[in-house]
Amino acid sequence: MIELRTPAEIERMRAAGVFVASVLEATAQASAVGVNLLTLDKLAHDMIRKAGAESCYIDYHPSFGASPFGKVLCTSVNDAALHGLPHDYRLRDGDVLSLDFAASVDGWVTDSAITIIVGTPRDEDLALIDVTSRALDAGIAAATVGNRIGDISAAIGDVARAGGYSINTDFGGHGVGRTMHGDPHIPNDGRPGRGLPLRAGLVFAIEPWFMIGTDRIYTDKDGWTLRSADGSRAAHFEHTVAVTDDGPVILSARS
Repeated sequence: MIELRTPAEIERMRAAGVFVASVLEATAQASAVGVNLLTLDKLAHDMIRKAGAESCYIDYHPSFGASPFGKVLCTSVNDAALHGLPHDYRLRDGDVLSLDFAASVDGWVTDSAITIIVGTPRDEDLALIDVTSRALDAGIAAATVGNRIGDISAAIGDVARAGGYSINTDFGGHGVGRTMHGDPHIPNDGRPGRGLPLRAGLVFAIEPWFMIGTDRIYTDKDGWTLRSADGSRAAHFEHTVAVTDDGPVILSARS
């Protein structure tokens, strides 16, 4: 079911957005050569407890997950594109790390993701991150009253193709509100002028993710982590966005 949020409800969601942004900033800053992924998850968990927030991940068990997620932060490294399950791995020089985090504050949820390079960057990884970030910006810019979901999807897809990347549409953006995942689904490619008309009060996550060499993925033996079929590296960016009469508002904006 698609729900429209009142201006007052959108304002209340800002607190969750500020918190989610702060956790991503803290975990990104803590990500360095030699740091364990489990240490990053613990940092996020400690921040949740201190803020009195609730994790959207720890008990999450959708049909595509082998078991409840069991952690509070997604840490996807190199060929891991999405849903990276934190495990005993120490970051290495040149790793591409995507951090994805969602939490509930006072009953309202926001969801966001960022990709960084640990240590020494490679040109092809910098290019991938740049295109994925710009695709998010393009999708957000299209989230205006009078447009349709297809306009968001097409804007994302256009940036990806211009950068030379193919697009997987199995996972994409989604409604956000009282829960982490809801309607509508927002694919990372589509046709402009198609799909749900955008109205003030819609709140959803927009999340482009691309891989350097393929658009195919497989599920790791951990039952959660989605990896590129050819072992190429991936990047993922995401923001929770409210559609308003004054234009799109990014609720998970980072400082």
